[in-house]
Formats: sequence, C-alpha cells, structure tokens
Amino acid sequence: MVVAADTDIWRFQPHPEVWFIVLAGLAMAWYAARIIAPKAAPAGEPAFSRLNALAFAGAMVLLWVASDWPMHDVSEEYLYSVHMIQHLLLTLVVPPLLWAAIPEWLARLVVSGDGRAGVWVRRLARPVVAGVMFNFMVAVSHIPWVVNSSVDNGALHYFVHLLLMGTAMAMWLPVCGPIPELRMGAPGKMVYLFLMSVLPTVPGGFLTFAQGAVYSAYDHPVRLWGIGLQADQQAAGLIMKLVGGMYLWTWIGVLFFRWAGEQQRANTRMRVVTSQSLQPPAADSRAPALSGASGGHSSNGSS
Repeated sequence: MVVAADTDIWRFQPHPEVWFIVLAGLAMAWYAARIIAPKAAPAGEPAFSRLNALAFAGAMVLLWVASDWPMHDVSEEYLYSVHMIQHLLLTLVVPPLLWAAIPEWLARLVVSGDGRAGVWVRRLARPVVAGVMFNFMVAVSHIPWVVNSSVDNGALHYFVHLLLMGTAMAMWLPVCGPIPELRMGAPGKMVYLFLMSVLPTVPGGFLTFAQGAVYSAYDHPVRLWGIGLQADQQAAGLIMKLVGGMYLWTWIGVLFFRWAGEQQRANTRMRVVTSQSLQPPAADSRAPALSGASGGHSSNGSS
C-alpha cells in the first residue's frame, strides 16, 4: 500500500485558488510598478530597489510552493510533519519577504496616517496586539478539532492558512515593516522575537512526546514513504520546536550583532569627539614675533 500511495501522491492535482492568489499578487505588483510608481514614487530615486524585486519574487515562489501541489496535498492527506513545514513557510518566511518587497513610499501611500486603513494597521502593528493575535492563531490552528476539520474541508484549510498568514504579517510588522516609526528598536525586536519563539514549544513538545494519535485525520493505514504515525508526530513537533525556534533565534543573532556593531561604532565616534574636545588649543607661534616686531618699531620711532 505504501508503494501505491507513493505513486498516487505524485499525480498532479491543480489548486486554482492558489494560482489566483499568486496571479493577484503579480497583478498588484505590476500595477504598483507601472501605474502608481510614475505618479507617487520619490523623484530622482528608483521606485523599487533590487532588494524589493528579489524579496517579492522569493515570497511569491515560496507562497506557491507551500500552498500548491505537491506540498499541500502531502500535508493535507498524509503527513502532519509536512503540514508543519507548510505553516513555518507561511508564517515565518513569506511575511518578512513580503514586507521587504514593499518600499517605504508605497507603504505610506497605502497606510496613510489619516486614512481608516492606516489607523487600523497602526493599531494592529503594536507589538503586544500583533504578538497576542499571532500566538492565539497558532494555538487555535493546533486544536485537534480544527486540524481534523480542516483536513476534511479544503475551504476551511485555506481559511485557516489565510488567518495564520494575516496574523503573521501583523506579527512581523514591528520587526521588519517598511515604515520606520512602526518598527521597534533592536533590543525590543530581540525580546519580541524571543517571546514569539516560546509559545510554539508547547504544542511542539506535546506532539513530540504524545503516545497516541493527536489528530485522527492522520491516523490512517496508508503511510506515505513508510513514515509511521508516531514518527510523523514527533517530526512535526521537532520541526515546530527546533526548526522554527532556530529560525527565530537566527534573526535574534543577526539583530544582536548588527546592534552591537552600531553601538561599537557610536562609542568609537564618541571617544574621538571627546578626545578632540579635551585637547588644549594650539599656541599661536606668531604672537611673540609680532609683539617683538611691534616693540622694535616703537623704539625706532621714539629715537
């Protein structure tokens, strides 16, 4: 039966809803570059940088890979561990890339300070609000009823993914959003990401050490690639706990070294300025000569 499952899973199964989302993203990018940028982009500067373009391309590719065949079908029908990889891509990798793809001028145009959208985005961008929403959604998405129901209902599955990705976009906004005043300082980002890495360890540990089937939807006799139920659950827990945690800790490490480097450069500049201000002013070597010359001229005049 394992061989039959291996053969069946590679049968192409189209997902038009995923293609629609990706094509909609491409259409929005084209509209922003061709219609909006010539009117609203800052003069004398490129509307979109090379980083914006690469980040957008990476986000679209990973969004398609995580949501379409074959990953979606494997995660929905066979292996919860692949489902976990899908969630990590949609919540931890794609959202930062999407924020990096949006230049500041475009973000300010969409999220204006006096518009209704801007007011709501700024409220949701508050670290406490964004962090609580994201972690709440992560917890809900691992409830057995939600998982089992989403496996049986494709529309519910995609709806859960949309909520996860939407709250993940809000969670990443204070870290790497395109609007500077909505981002936290480096120390705040490090503490924030550390807290984001704590809660997923709870369901991750539960999956790793569970003895029976946590999700009945994945307890079926057909085992893809010969991976048993227990091994699949343990792999899912380790992916959530270790891979997701290591990814966030990599972000923390990069932020720390950047912040430490900036602090060191700032201290170096401060020492240079301080040492220059403490140095006594250089004596004017011309003063005695001028004084002597003036004195000699006066003496000659009096004689």
